[in-house]
This record gives sequence, structure tokens and C-alpha cells, in this order.
Amino acid sequence: MTKNPLLQDFNTPPFSQIKEEDYKPAIKEAIQIAKDEIDAIVENSEAPTFENTTVALDNTGNKLDRATSIFFNLNSAETNEEIQKIAKDISPWLSEFRNDMILNEGLFKRVKTVYNQLSDLNLTPEQEMLLDKQYKSFARNGANLNETDKTELRKIDAELAKLSLQFGEHVLAETNAFELLITNEDDLAGLPESAKEAAKELANSKGKEGWMITLDYPSYIPFMTYADNRELRKKLAIAFGKKGFQQNEYNNEQIVKDIVTFRHKRANLLGYKTHAHFVLEERMAETPEKVMEFLNELLEKAKPAAQREFDNLEAYAKKLDGIDQLQKWDGAYYSEKLKKELFNLDQELLKPYFKLENVIDGVFTVANKLYNLQFEEIDTIDKYHEDVKTYAVTDTDGNFVSYFYADFHPRPGKRNGAWMTSYKSQYRSNGTNERPQVSIVCNFTKPTQTKPSLLTFNEVTTLFHEFGHALHGMLANTTYKSLSGTSVSWDFVELPSQVLENWCYEKEALELFAKHYETGAIIPMEYVEKIKESASFHEGMQTLRQLSFGLLDMSWHSGDSPETIADVKEFETNAFAETKLYPDVAENCMSTSFSHIFQGGYSAGYYSYKWAEVLDADAFEYFKEEGIFNKEVADKFKNNVLSKGGTEEPMELYKRFRGREPKPDALLRRAGLLK
Repeated sequence: MTKNPLLQDFNTPPFSQIKEEDYKPAIKEAIQIAKDEIDAIVENSEAPTFENTTVALDNTGNKLDRATSIFFNLNSAETNEEIQKIAKDISPWLSEFRNDMILNEGLFKRVKTVYNQLSDLNLTPEQEMLLDKQYKSFARNGANLNETDKTELRKIDAELAKLSLQFGEHVLAETNAFELLITNEDDLAGLPESAKEAAKELANSKGKEGWMITLDYPSYIPFMTYADNRELRKKLAIAFGKKGFQQNEYNNEQIVKDIVTFRHKRANLLGYKTHAHFVLEERMAETPEKVMEFLNELLEKAKPAAQREFDNLEAYAKKLDGIDQLQKWDGAYYSEKLKKELFNLDQELLKPYFKLENVIDGVFTVANKLYNLQFEEIDTIDKYHEDVKTYAVTDTDGNFVSYFYADFHPRPGKRNGAWMTSYKSQYRSNGTNERPQVSIVCNFTKPTQTKPSLLTFNEVTTLFHEFGHALHGMLANTTYKSLSGTSVSWDFVELPSQVLENWCYEKEALELFAKHYETGAIIPMEYVEKIKESASFHEGMQTLRQLSFGLLDMSWHSGDSPETIADVKEFETNAFAETKLYPDVAENCMSTSFSHIFQGGYSAGYYSYKWAEVLDADAFEYFKEEGIFNKEVADKFKNNVLSKGGTEEPMELYKRFRGREPKPDALLRRAGLLK
């Protein structure tokens, strides 16, 4: 019998050896191995100690972690029907295993015994945090419940695991199902040559004559931004907005209602008023009330500016094309035209300076100047798709830091958007500092037959954003894996990613990599000035948009009785009321494809993007004051934020870096909202 590659001792994932039929038996066996490890802790005849209970528990489940990280990363980046089917089968197993562990009375008894001795144990701050988080993960997830309630909790968790998977599958299926084939070239008027070429190649790849536009971002966004044909923009926007909201097998309305109802029941069962109260107890924000206060304070500052910007844009569209009522499918189109007119800045003029390979070199150079990291592309480790690039990361002394995977282009088996993930966390074990294996996945414009992959400026900032998360993973330097890298509060995790975006706007950084792909000429400085000038263009509207998503999330998760919600669309419309600028589109509903909160980990947490913007603007002002490549400030950020993971309270780490708590003024200044 052949050995299952997922159960062998491997360093980097052995992608090429793994067959789809390996996943289920491997994960089943890895669950059993983890259960045996837990049984060994419970059955230990010695009195519970920090080492034989707390540390031992943190060290369990390594095989399971590695197998599931490979599987679920592929389910997002390289999925197919078989993998989706396997995901449906194994998700309830994993949910049940987690509940078996959390609801294991013998295990909780030992954890609680050590926790009750906390004041006498003389632990380091990191050890205290590990014990505190471990105890809370039991107490907050049902360990203190009676048997009847524990059974109910298991049912709820199994349902939620299933529903979240279904939600994501439906969104992906709807995204892949839509194709707009254009056969008359006149309908492409306004579209840049690069976008036309990509659309033609896409049509050819599917055996069609003409130009194909899809709902994948690199296809969808250029069309919505540049295409003169308003009717086709409308058709595309409506298709994009009705994912999961059509009367077909992929409708997500009931799934949304079921997810919020089960989350609410779960929170009540655990003694919390709402799902938001449960989630936020362990975040920097602490309570739904504080989140709402934060969102409403920003709303008050942003709304007048947003309304002014919208009125100006509507007047501009009327003057240009006689449009009386600006619709959602007009926003990007007229914004781009107005931006070009105001700042004489054309995104298409910028793209030749942002060849993907140059931007990758640029983000590596920035990381080198700030944190002494070096990146070497290698072909000695396995990859799951030929598009994936692999790198060995070292420091300037040649010490190995991390492996880094990067997957940049859209494919049918890959969900939209961009994310960072890892195949192995950093931790210390038996005197060895086990180094991490980090990956970023994006959906950038593909190279064509005549042009390399040229990024929009928005794609450049996306790459820097995800790479900021990657640095958080790569530079981790903690003892325990559960506190390592990005294992921090959700409203702190976006700080390293969002702060790195700031370098994209700085002349000193752009000169390192923004070079014309044909001539090698450095981006003209007037373009850099225009990028900076235009950075706060329509910032009021952008802020309002982000706030609307945060408010929708909080509406779904902080209400008293979600089971009484009859109509998803009506509920959403009410949640958006304070942030509404454009007329409503009857056929569209955002909630049914809001993957961040119904499939990802952002439920009752979408506000954290804005929360982290306060932190990142404040942090970057410090860099600006001392110099954007100042080693002293960079070392402070590395030593107090990037390397520390979740070993201490985020606010304490931030204060140690900055010397004080963050102030929102920096964000408001940057956004041009502070008068």
C-alpha cells in the first residue's frame, strides 16, 4: 500500500505527489493522531503544569494543521468539483473534532487547573498570553456548558461549517457562470488596448470569436472603468451585483439568514447577547457599542465630503453626456474621466511603469531596505500550479527566514480577490526555530502575446497590501505556534498590510521599481506627484463605501433576533440607509456574495479595515517624520509588531512602537477629511 504523502514528514508541501483521493483518509487519520495526542495529555498521571498541559496542547495537531492548510488553500486557489465535494465531507469532521477538544471535560479541567495557578507561575508575558488564550478558547466555546447545551452547540457548529462552504461555492459558481461575449468592436469603445487584447485572448481560449468579459476582477474592473457603452456596463454591473441573489440553485438568501440565525443562537447559548458581543470581546474594539461609535464618528466626518463628491460627479456626468441620474454602473467610469481631467492622470499611462516582475522586485527591495530581507527565486520546492512563483527568503547574514509562494493570475478554479495564507507557522521546538512557509494569492491582469502583465496602480497597492501580511508571517519570532505571525486580533491584523501600501505613494520607493517596461525609464516625477495628489480623490465616497460594509456587517450580527428577518434585500437596504448615494438596483443584493463575512473570518469584524487604517496612517506618519527607510523606526516596527504575533495585547505592542496610542487625526489628514 502506498504511503499517503500528506501524512509523511515533509518540509514544504509535496503538491505533485498528492492525489485528490489522499485528502479524506489523511485528514481522518490526522484527526485521530491529534485525538491521541490530546488523550495523552488528559491521561497524564502527573499534576497539570504549564509544560505538560498548556505547552503540550499547543504542540498537538501538527499533522492535521499541515494537511488542512494544504487542502483549504487549494480549495480557494485551485479548486474543482471534486475538491469542493471533499470540503463538504471533511468540514463537519473538523468541526466535530474541534468541539470534541473544546468540550473534553478532562482536558478543560487540566487547562483550568493551570489557569487558576496563573499568579503563582512566574510566566513570561508570552506564556501568560498562551495560557490566557487557551483557557478562554475553552470557556468562550462551550466548555462550561451542560451536556444538553454541548450537544446543541455541536449541531450548530456542524451546520455553520456546511453553510459557509455552500455560500462560497455558490458565489464562485455564479462568478464562473457569467460570460459577456462581444462581437461588435464598437461596443469596446473606450477600453484600453491591453484590456481588449486580454478579452480577445480569453474568448479565443474558450473557442469563441470576439471579446469576452467576465466577472473576474482583471476583466470586470477595466470594463466598468473605461467602456463607453453604458448599457453593457449596466448589464455587467447587474450580473456582478446579483451573485447569489437569483432564483436558481445558487441562491444564497436562505443561507445568509441561516448563518446569522445560527451564529446568534450560538452566542446566546454561550451567554452572549449577540454574535458581535461574542466576537468583539477578544478584539481591540471590545464591544459592538464601541464599533458603532467608531463607525458613526467616521460617518459624520465622511458623509458631507462624500455627498459633495457625488454631487460633483453627477454634475460632471450631466455636463459630459447629459446623464440626469448617476447609477452604480456610472461611478467608476465618470470618476476615472474626472480624475484624468483634474489631475491629468490616466491609469493607462501609469501601467507601463508597473510591470508585475518589476513591482515584485520593488516590494522585495522595500522589504530589504526596511528589514534586511533577501529573496531568491527557486525551483527546488513543489508548487500546485505552474503560475506559482517560489522564493527562499534570507536575512543579510544568510540565515534562512522563510519560504514564500506567490500566485498572481486568475484561473477558473480560483476565487476572486487577494489573500495571504501560510502552509506552516513559525514556532520554536526542541531548541529549533521552525521557520514559516507563507503564500500570497492575487488575481492580476495576465500577460498577453504582446505585453507582459502590467498592473493598474490599484493592483500595485494590492500586491503591497498582501505582502505586508506576508511580512507579518515571515518575520514571526515567537515560541508558540498559536501566537505566531498573523495570529492576532482581527482588528490588528490589517496594520502590517495597510501600512505597507503607503510606500507605493512615495517618490523614494517608486524610483526603485516603477520603470517603463520597454524603455527602462523611471516613472516621471510629475506622475508621482499626481499619484500623491490624487490619493485622496473621492476619499469621502470611498470611506462611505467601506463604512457601509462595516455597518451592514454589524447590522447582521448585533441585532437581537435575526431569525425574524424575512427579507435579506430589505434588511440590507435599511442597513445601507445612512450611507446611500446611488439609487438602489432592484436586481442586486450585496449580502448574498459578501464572502468576507459569510465565508471568511470577518463576521462582526469588517470594521477592522477602517480601524486598522487609523493605526496605519498614524504609524506611517512616524516613518514620514524620520524618513520612510529609517532603520530605527523600521526596527521598532519589526521588533514590536511584525515579529511579536499575538504574544501581547495589540495596544501594548503598538504603544511600544509608537510611544503612544494611535490618533485618528493622521487618517483624517491623509483622507483630506480634516478641515
